[in-house]
Amino acid sequence: MKETAHTLNTVINDFLQNTASSVNWGNEAAPGKWTNKEIIGHLIDSAHINLQRFVRCTYEEGFKLIYFQEEWVQAQHYQDADITHLLKLWELVNRQIVHVLQNYPANRTQIKCDNGRDGPSFNTVEFLANDYIVHMQHHLNQLTRS
Repeated sequence: MKETAHTLNTVINDFLQNTASSVNWGNEAAPGKWTNKEIIGHLIDSAHINLQRFVRCTYEEGFKLIYFQEEWVQAQHYQDADITHLLKLWELVNRQIVHVLQNYPANRTQIKCDNGRDGPSFNTVEFLANDYIVHMQHHLNQLTRS
């Protein structure tokens, strides 16, 4: 998990140092799509959910924790938020995930939790951590294209 934590830390640093300032944070979204602020908001939500999963899996197994992404983004009105605040929140929650993963108990990386929205979908902490980074990179790449 230390390597995963290192990779996540690199993604955070790279985005903040090389990309965030060039993103058009005031963009308009096509119908049914998120604006760039809503995308970073979605990543904040994803970070919160995954932080809970990682922490709970250190002492619990088999629990269900799902994320209703559309509802969360809508409820939090990210488009109206200050981008400086959103970026700081995104950074801080992700820095906490890095901290948790750096210190993750080796004997707990294969513990599973259910993150299936429409039915059971059990995944290991190791899978969730790696998938979290892939998911984040996908959305960060979207920000550079709009």
